[in-house]
This record gives sequence, structure tokens and C-alpha cells, in this order.
Amino acid sequence: MTDATDTAIPDRPGFHLVEPSAWPIVGAAFAFLSAFGLIFYMHDLTIAGTRVGPGLLAIGIAGILFTMAGWWRDVVAEAQDGYHNVLVRYGLTLGMILFIASEVMFFVAWFWAFFWGALYPADPQVYGRLDFTGGIWPPKGTEVINPLELPLMNTFVLLTSSFAVNVAHDELREGDRPRFKGFLALGIALGVLFVFTQAYEYIHAPFSFKNSVYGATFFMATGFHGAHVIIGVIFLFVCLVRAWLGQFTPRHHVGFQFAAWYWHFVDVVWIFLFSCIYIWGSWGAAIEGGAG
Repeated sequence: MTDATDTAIPDRPGFHLVEPSAWPIVGAAFAFLSAFGLIFYMHDLTIAGTRVGPGLLAIGIAGILFTMAGWWRDVVAEAQDGYHNVLVRYGLTLGMILFIASEVMFFVAWFWAFFWGALYPADPQVYGRLDFTGGIWPPKGTEVINPLELPLMNTFVLLTSSFAVNVAHDELREGDRPRFKGFLALGIALGVLFVFTQAYEYIHAPFSFKNSVYGATFFMATGFHGAHVIIGVIFLFVCLVRAWLGQFTPRHHVGFQFAAWYWHFVDVVWIFLFSCIYIWGSWGAAIEGGAG
């Protein structure tokens, strides 16, 4: 099934040199404002007796979102004008691969922090670790989240979402736009469900971030994954809007391809999180709400 929007976008020859843009400096300014506001908020600092942290943080985040929207709009316009020819798409593909590789290493750091605590709970070279853990993992007195309840459900939710996005990609390549948009919308809805379910899990977690090496490493690893899920949902939603505008064709859909890659990466990271942190990392501990 095809329509008029499946007509190939004519490729402009040669490399594309982008026009001067204010978005990098604007984005950097709002990112600095966000960091400044976060520091003031976390330390409860004031200026002239007024708590400015929440306000600065809100302005900074809103500015970052505004920058993202504006920058994406410009890149989409370049693609629709035919500047993203085969040479440019090749460069963009390499850039996305390297970006995902850097994200892999980012999560390796959090996994390493968790494994370091789990494998060496009585390490004498780490000051105070034995006092915090009691020489066991999870630390003495720690109740853990039951991995076979909400975490297992969320695993199925995210796997199904990844499958839906993969089917959407296949339908786009086949030129079936209605099914492409339907499966993409399903993937997004399941991603949103994952975020809300994990937020509920965080609110009712039996341990906290503070004063707990288990809680700190757990929330840092799973929390950053949750942030990546939110980013991925936004990425896919932008693709859904573009799909309704008819901007993807079976031949030209690099933007959606990158979103699908990112979503599958997020899915793979969750599988490791569920296996290593929720199941292996809590083995033998008291389960929240369990008898005894």
C-alpha cells in the first residue's frame, strides 16, 4: 500500500554544509541554567532569601526542550529538502552507531558500580563498606523489590514495545503506512506504560537512595535507564508526528531508523538490568512484603 508521499525525495549532490545555527549556544546556555538550578535545588540554596532552584531548573528544562524542538525542526527541513543524500546518511549512520556505543559504555559504568558492591561487600579497601553491608549482598536488613511482580511485567511491556517498533519498521519498508503508524503508536503507548509503572515502583520501593550502597547503585542504574526510556518515547513520538505528515518513505526514513535502533538498545539494557540487578543482585534477600 503506497500513496503520493512515498515518492522518493530527490537527493542533492555532494556533501551538505549546514547553515550557521544558534541552537548549539542556546542549548548550552539552557543546559548550564538547568545544572545551576539543580545545584541550588539539591542544596536548598537561596538568593536574597528566595529559593530560586526550582524556578531556574524549570526554565532550564523548558529551554532544553525548546532547543530540541527547534534543532530537530531544522534537521527535518534539511532532510525534506533533499540534503540528506547517501553520503550524508552514511555519516549520520556512523554518528548514531558511535553514540549508541558511548551509551553502552555509560551503562557499563553503572553496572560496574553495582557488581563491585555485590561481589565485594566486605572489601577492606573501601572505607565503611563492611559497616554498611554487613559483609553480605544485598546489605543486611535490606528488603528488595520482588522481581517477579512489577519488574517482570515491565520486562514484557518493553519487549512487546520493541517488537511493535520492529514491526512498524517492516511495515514502513513495505509501504503500508496505516499499519506502520498503528504499530508505532502501540510501541509508544507501551513505552509510556513502562515509565508510569516504574515510577510507581520507585514510589513504593522498600529502600531509599540515601545511606544505602544497594539503593544508590540500584536507583542510578535503573533511573538512568528510565531517563533513556523517556528520551526514546519522545524520539518515537516525533517520528509518529512525522509519519502523519507523510515525511517518511520506504527509501528515506533515517530518522525513524535511528529511533528504532535507540529503542532496541534501551530494550537490551533493560534485559541486563532485570537479569543482573533485579534477579541476581537480590538473590537470597528478604522480599518486600514477604512472610517473615
